[in-house]
Amino acid sequence: MLFSEVLGQNHIKKHLTTSVDAGRIAHAQLFVGAEGTGTLPMALAYAQYILCQNTDGENTGGLEACNIKFKNYSHPDLHFAFPVTTSDKVKSKPVSKFYLEEWRQLLNQQPYGNLFDWYKLLGVDNKQGIIGVEEAMDIVKSLTLKSFEGGYKVMIIWMAEKMNIPSANKLLKLIEEPPEKTIFLLITEDEEQIINTIKSRCQVLHFPPLAEEAIVEGLVKNYHIEEAVAIKIAHQSNGNYNKACDLIYNDSEDIQFEKWFVLWVRSAFKARGNKAAIHDLISWSEEIAKTGRETQKKFLNFCLNYFRQALLMNYNANDLVYLEPKSENFKLEKFAPFVHDNNIMEIAEELQDAIYHIERNGNSKIILTDLSIKLTRLLHKKSQAS
Repeated sequence: MLFSEVLGQNHIKKHLTTSVDAGRIAHAQLFVGAEGTGTLPMALAYAQYILCQNTDGENTGGLEACNIKFKNYSHPDLHFAFPVTTSDKVKSKPVSKFYLEEWRQLLNQQPYGNLFDWYKLLGVDNKQGIIGVEEAMDIVKSLTLKSFEGGYKVMIIWMAEKMNIPSANKLLKLIEEPPEKTIFLLITEDEEQIINTIKSRCQVLHFPPLAEEAIVEGLVKNYHIEEAVAIKIAHQSNGNYNKACDLIYNDSEDIQFEKWFVLWVRSAFKARGNKAAIHDLISWSEEIAKTGRETQKKFLNFCLNYFRQALLMNYNANDLVYLEPKSENFKLEKFAPFVHDNNIMEIAEELQDAIYHIERNGNSKIILTDLSIKLTRLLHKKSQAS
């Protein structure tokens, strides 16, 4: 991955390359950024810059053979750890090394991809992956060996928030005092889920959402679409290049999520004093419960964002509204008045509670049915201003 292929984030590129050129490389770094902001591509480009001894702020001018190895992410001193679970391929004690072929496929096809894309590629979106203690033992083993090429070793841990407590405790000492010329690059979308003992040992870099101009440039360059179309997609993506790529082919899971959302809120509106509509809500809950847990969590986060966008529109903060509903006969401006100061906090709390319980393997049908009944009450609450 070349720095020139990483969209935007020029201030971070400059900081990273300058620190390498000056010989001041922090041995443990935490890249924090939302989906689609480029944390993983930046880590890949940074690792290449370090391992291949490149110069002048770009991945050129260093070891040619090393740069060639990076085209397939097969450099022997570049190590990866990422969330995994059991599958048809790996029946027990899954670790990252068993999924390197699929991982390299993701890096080549969707370097801005998210956890949902990764699980879908593995065919395990009905399960939740972790970075477990077996993974930690593999990391310790691989990093205590000498580097193949006599220089640095780089360990990229993607979605580091998925490390469980035993795994994190196993890695604490190694992250605090790694072997000479060993670099840890931890990547997370949720800094709060990284335990403090790990976070305190890392230099933290925050990645802001991508500027619309950067997303437009990437779309025009990589997909050869008209600039006017790219500008519209960039606005809808809200700083998330992965979402922008999905929108090009109408391949975004958000399209299905919106259909579920519209059906849900319409049923919730009808359900007050209507027994037949209650059955619709139960049927809706059963349908969503059949999907994988990662899909359920991603959908509920989509709902949370939808309510926030409706609230912004209700209070005339239209410059911050990027959502453009695609469902027929559903207009955000007509829905917005039902999301207001007197119910948004409770709606958000109920959705976050549902995500929490699903993540901890609660019964999805019960959780979603309970959430639906509560939504029926909340959507009928009147604004304090009315």
